[in-house]
Amino acid sequence: MSQSPSYRLRPIAAFRAVRNLMRNREDTHQVFLLIDALRGKTTLRQFARFRQTETGRTVLGERRRLLDRLSDRASLAALPAGSLGRAYYDFMASENLSAEGLVEASLITMQALPADDVTLFRERSREMHDLLHVVTGYGRDPLGEACLVAFSYAQTRLKGFAVIAVNAARRIARARPGQPVRRAVFEGYRHGRSAGWLPGADWEALLAEPVEAIRAQFAVKPPTYYRKVLAAVRGLNDEATPGYADASIQPSS
Repeated sequence: MSQSPSYRLRPIAAFRAVRNLMRNREDTHQVFLLIDALRGKTTLRQFARFRQTETGRTVLGERRRLLDRLSDRASLAALPAGSLGRAYYDFMASENLSAEGLVEASLITMQALPADDVTLFRERSREMHDLLHVVTGYGRDPLGEACLVAFSYAQTRLKGFAVIAVNAARRIARARPGQPVRRAVFEGYRHGRSAGWLPGADWEALLAEPVEAIRAQFAVKPPTYYRKVLAAVRGLNDEATPGYADASIQPSS
């Protein structure tokens, strides 16, 4: 049974989610609990912007679900090398991930939501996360995730993303003294600020487009400090680290 969402901030619930997430950084459920606890009316403001766009009107009018496209692995695998859809397919395969995985993790906060346009937008925003890994070049390592949520905070203004980014930056910086960890995370935020508004992108159409063209279209800058940290940690040069340039050319499995 669906229920109307609450727009009240819940700092105690957010604190509990952060504490649990720090204990187990793989507990994706806590990410959704944290974001939801600090959501407030931010998503409503983002949705109002979305429905004013041509893409938003089309998506809402057609009741289009991005998940349907991202779950069609055969279609994604058939796309040309270098395209967003093919790069996304390769990325998910290499990381042993699926679009349905995020859906399952998000049920803790989304299963009781009404089947309305706002929920459709929230689902679309959820599905966008792994596409952003490819477009931004941030990997799934802890620093890459921290940089990406900082980027996402700049794009969405969801406070939960900011909390995760700050806590992760502090933890990783302690483990990597002398490395520009905080600069890498702040750079992610700055790049999110300067990029075009990706929640309003026509992702279904972009799947067939080259990743480099999408980066140029939305002014997504290459991560500099993130790659420096990876190179130092892994003892590899920039060309060998999975990052901005490499996300679109990972070999398929």
